[in-house]
Amino acid sequence: MKISRRTFLKGSLTTLFLAGSGFPVYSSTKVKKNLVVIMLRGGMDGLCAVPVIGDKNFEKRRKELILDNTIKLNSDFSLHPGLGSFHELWKEKQGAVVHATNIPYTERSHFDGQNLMESGGKIPYKVKTGWLGRGMKLAGLKKEGLALALPMPLLLRGVPQNNNYFPTKGKLPDDKLLALLNEAYKDRSEAELIDMLETIKSRPKETPYAVEDVYSLASKAGTLMQKPDGPRVAVFEVGGFDTHAAQGGEHGTHSDCLKEMDIIFATLKKRLNKEFDNTLIVTLTEFGRTIEQNSGLGTEHGYGSAIFMGGGLLKKSQVYTDWPGLKKKELFQGRDLNSTIDSRSVYASAMSTVFGVEFKTIKDKVFWGEDLQNLSDKLFKA
Repeated sequence: MKISRRTFLKGSLTTLFLAGSGFPVYSSTKVKKNLVVIMLRGGMDGLCAVPVIGDKNFEKRRKELILDNTIKLNSDFSLHPGLGSFHELWKEKQGAVVHATNIPYTERSHFDGQNLMESGGKIPYKVKTGWLGRGMKLAGLKKEGLALALPMPLLLRGVPQNNNYFPTKGKLPDDKLLALLNEAYKDRSEAELIDMLETIKSRPKETPYAVEDVYSLASKAGTLMQKPDGPRVAVFEVGGFDTHAAQGGEHGTHSDCLKEMDIIFATLKKRLNKEFDNTLIVTLTEFGRTIEQNSGLGTEHGYGSAIFMGGGLLKKSQVYTDWPGLKKKELFQGRDLNSTIDSRSVYASAMSTVFGVEFKTIKDKVFWGEDLQNLSDKLFKA
């Protein structure tokens, strides 16, 4: 049987899925642990999402963007009011934050920054695989990743036959979309394409998740992941965090983006049901925003940001930070929240916890022996 790449891609989109073959079935004696990564594209403002309480240096630089009705987390930090579902997780000891953190990238380019946040490298475009894909390969997790995005994110590349889910209404793709998909599947052999297409054709052509919104995507992901033979890894994307103008405070563009993230947390909690206890959710962004608002009532590209985490694999609810302060001399280059924790330490520790691989092995094999800190005991359950 001969199959062209174009025929494969048309057939796969028409049936709503772009996929590898099925996921492994776990025995009743082996606990299936899940890892979810939510990529927050555009540069999430950690100081807006998790504001520091009572810091005059912050308040005087953001007079029009200050939040009046935040949710108190502890004596030092509060939460954006749009993150009500995350706060429910916090109260159940299933929500936590790592603050003043980022990847070791300071040049403030979206393109380079997003490439590095996914690859885990230090030089843009040098690495062709993602840290999550490499971690899965190291753990032997073939065919167990699900991307709620098109094309396959760099983050998941590096392990064979991960899966895409992206709903359509059954229409054939245009040439532009086919070109994108062709790039995503260019390294697949004819035999692999045949195998994937047969799997795709066996799936239903009708789905209640026919709208491209985060609730639908999270519903589908949670429903699949809670099954014994479901994927163990899922990746979401939330865009729109590049708020150079009209960022807003309690309401506005940045708030809307945070609410989308909040929906993913809430929906996964609901759909995973008891399997949420064996799940870890972490967020990922390329950089934070400047401490000072600009003339357009927005913020510019910054450095330090925050990581949101959820799930039953968290050790406790906490804001984990080595807080650098917001005085002029404490800011990165006099303008940005500094990063005192390499976010790759968090992700390496998360993979060690979920995949059952020694932290040092992940540090050496996935992150090339970088000087990362093992935070597993501080953040996650054994």
